[in-house]
Amino acid sequence: MQETLAPIISDLALILVLAGITTLLFKWLRQPVILGYILAGFLAGPHFSFTPSITDANDIDIWANIGIIILLFCLGLEFNFKKLVNVGGSAAVTALVIICGMITLGFAVGAMFNFTWINSLFLGTMLSMSSTTIIIKALTDLNLHKQKFTTVVFGVLVMEDLFAIIMMVLLSSIAVSSTFEGGELVFSILKLVFFLVICFLVGVYLIPTFFKKNKRYLNQETMLILSIGMCLAMVALATYSGFSEALGAFLMGSILAGTNEAERIEKIMEPIKNLFGAIFFVSVGMLVDPAAIAEYYIPIIVLSVVVIAGQIIFGTGGLLVSGQPIKIAVQSGFCLTQIGEFAFIVATLGMSLNVIEPYIYPIVVAVSVITTFTTPYFIKAAEPAAEYLERKLPQRTKEFLSRYSEKATQIHTRKSWGTVLRSYIAKVAIYAIILVAIILVANTFIIPLMQKVIPDSAIANHISAVIVLFIMSPFLWALMLKPINNKSIRVLVYDSGASPVPFLLMVLFRFATGLFLAFYLIASIYPVKTSLLITLLLFPVLLILSSKPLKRRLLEIEEKFLNNLNEREFRRSGKNNNLVRNMHIAEMDVKDGCPFLGKTLGDADIRQHYGVNVISIKRGNKRCDMPKRNNRILPGDAISVVGTDKQIAAFLADVEKEAPMEEVQEEKRFVLGHYRIAPDSSIAGKKVNETQFRQNNCLVIGIETTEGDFVNITGETRLNPGDTIWIVGEKHVMEKLLE
Repeated sequence: MQETLAPIISDLALILVLAGITTLLFKWLRQPVILGYILAGFLAGPHFSFTPSITDANDIDIWANIGIIILLFCLGLEFNFKKLVNVGGSAAVTALVIICGMITLGFAVGAMFNFTWINSLFLGTMLSMSSTTIIIKALTDLNLHKQKFTTVVFGVLVMEDLFAIIMMVLLSSIAVSSTFEGGELVFSILKLVFFLVICFLVGVYLIPTFFKKNKRYLNQETMLILSIGMCLAMVALATYSGFSEALGAFLMGSILAGTNEAERIEKIMEPIKNLFGAIFFVSVGMLVDPAAIAEYYIPIIVLSVVVIAGQIIFGTGGLLVSGQPIKIAVQSGFCLTQIGEFAFIVATLGMSLNVIEPYIYPIVVAVSVITTFTTPYFIKAAEPAAEYLERKLPQRTKEFLSRYSEKATQIHTRKSWGTVLRSYIAKVAIYAIILVAIILVANTFIIPLMQKVIPDSAIANHISAVIVLFIMSPFLWALMLKPINNKSIRVLVYDSGASPVPFLLMVLFRFATGLFLAFYLIASIYPVKTSLLITLLLFPVLLILSSKPLKRRLLEIEEKFLNNLNEREFRRSGKNNNLVRNMHIAEMDVKDGCPFLGKTLGDADIRQHYGVNVISIKRGNKRCDMPKRNNRILPGDAISVVGTDKQIAAFLADVEKEAPMEEVQEEKRFVLGHYRIAPDSSIAGKKVNETQFRQNNCLVIGIETTEGDFVNITGETRLNPGDTIWIVGEKHVMEKLLE
C-alpha cells in the first residue's frame, strides 16, 4: 500500500517551488523579491483557484513564526550597541517624529473608516515603519547607496527598528488588557527596561567570554547550532517573562552583534534567513484576498497616499528639527515612502492575539505592494524636489534653517547639573537593576533551594543570606560607596562656585537606595525588626571594612564587561592588543576609497608614510602572513598592522575611506553573437587586427568558414565574405561595426 505524503512536505514543496518561480520573475523585472514571495503566497493560498492550494495552513503558520524569529535575530546581528550610539541624536529625533506622527495619522484614518480603536492603533503602527530591505535594495539598484544622505537614512532605519521592537511589546500589553490604563502601561515599560538591561548586561558579560574560551571548537556546524540555540533560548525567556518572541530574537542578535564572531554568524545564518524569510512572506501572501481588496480599495488608496505623504512630511520635518540641511532632509524623507516587513510582523502579531480584523491584513499588504513599487520613483524625485524647495522658500526662511543647522552641528554639551544628573542617574539605575535581578533570583531559586537541601530552616536562612549578600556586595559597594570622580562635578562645585547641595543629595540618594535594597533582601529571610537592625548597624560596617576587595572585584567585573562590549571595536582598532608601550595590533577592512588600492606593499610604502607594519593580509578564506613587497592590497582585504594609536588612526582613516560617489552609468550588457559577413560589409577581406572590434570593447572569439570549419583566431586571420564570425560585446555596438 502506497504511503500518503505528509501535508507539511507537500505544502512546503508547493510554496517553495512557487516562490522560486516568482523570485526569478521579479529578478528579471528588477523588482524586490519580497513582492515575488507575496505573489507566490497568493497563488498557493485559498483565494486563487487556478493553482494547487496548501492543505494545512497551521503548519505553514508555525514555519512563518520561525521565519519571524530568524528575521529579527538576523536584524539584531546588524544592530549592536556601538551602532546605536553612532547613529546620533538626529536619527533618534527623526524616527520618533515619524513614528508618533504616522501612528497618529494612521489612527485618524482608521477612525475615519470606522475601524475599532485597537484596529486603528495597530494600523497606525504598521504605517509608521519603513522597510529597511526595500530601501537598501532601491538605493543599491540606483547606485545611490554611497551618497551623504544615505548615512542619515540608515541611521533613521536603525532607530525605527529599535522603536518597532518596543512598540510590539507595548502593543502586546495593550492588546491583552484591551485598555490604555496608564499604570499598567508604565509598569509594562519599566518591566521591559528591566528585562532589556539585565539580558544585555548578562549576555555581554558571559557570551563573548564563552566564545573566546571555546574558539578552537567553534566550526561552522557548532557555531550554527549554538547561535540558533541561544536565539531560541532568549525567545523562550522573553515569552516566559511576558514579552514577545520577536523581542527575544532581536535582543540575542544584538548581543551577538558585539562579539568577534558576529560576521561569521551572519554569514552562517544567511541561507537560513533566506529560507524562513521566504516562508514568512509567502504566508503573508496567502492572506491576500482580492475580494477584500476590491471592497476596501478606497482605504487602500487613501492609506497609500497617507504613507507616501506622511513619511515625506514627517521624515523631512524630523530631520530639519534635528538640524540637517534642507537637501539632505528632503532626500532622506523621500526615501522612506513605503512600508514593509515590520508591518507584516505587526499584523501577524495582531492576528495571533485576535485583536485585529482579518480584512486589515490584505489592506496592509496591498498598501505595501503599491508603496514598494513607487519607492524608486520617489527616490529619483528627491533631488529635484529638494532643489525646487530651495528655490521657492523665502530667503529669510532659508537663512534661518541654515543658521539652525550650523548651530545644531556645533553644539557642545554644557557642563551643568542637568548633564551630570543624567549620567549619574543612569549609573545608579544600572546598579540598582542588577541588584533587583539578584534579589529576584535569590527569592525564586537560591533561598527555596537552600531550605529544601538543609533541614534546619535557621541554618538554611543564614547560609542563604551570606551567599546572596556575597553576590550582591560588589554592586552594593558601587551603588553606595564608590567614589565619584566626575570631572564635571569638580568643575561645578570647586571651580564655578556652584552650590554643593545637589552633590550631597546625590550621595544620600545612592546610600539610601543601597540600604533599601539590602533591607528588602534581608527582610525576605528574617523578621522585619531583625532585618532593620542588621541593615542599619551591621551591614554598612561590613561593607566599609571590606571596601578594598569589593572595589578590586568590581573593577574586574567592569573591565571584563567593557572589553566584551567593545570587542569588535578593539579588534578593529587594536586598542586591547598592546605589545610594548603604545604599540599594538589592529585589524581593518580595505574599502574602495583606499588611496593605495591595487598597489603592491612596496609601491604603497606604507611603513614610510604611516609608520605601521603590515603583518598579514586576509583575502576570502586565504591568509598571507608576513606579506612580501610584491603583495597587493585589494578591496575587501582584511589587513592586520602593528603601530601606535596615532599611526593606526591615520592609517585606518585612509584604509577604510569610502570611494566618492560617481555619476550613475547605464549598466553594460555583453552578449555572445554570431553574424555572417556580407560581401559588401566594411570588414570583408580585412584582418582581425585591422578592424575596430577591440577598440569598441568587442572580442572576436571564433570564425566558421563557408566549408563549416572553425579557424583559430590570431591578429592576422582574414575575415572573408560568407564566413560566420562569433563576437562577444554589446549588441548594438557589434551590429554597428558589422554594417
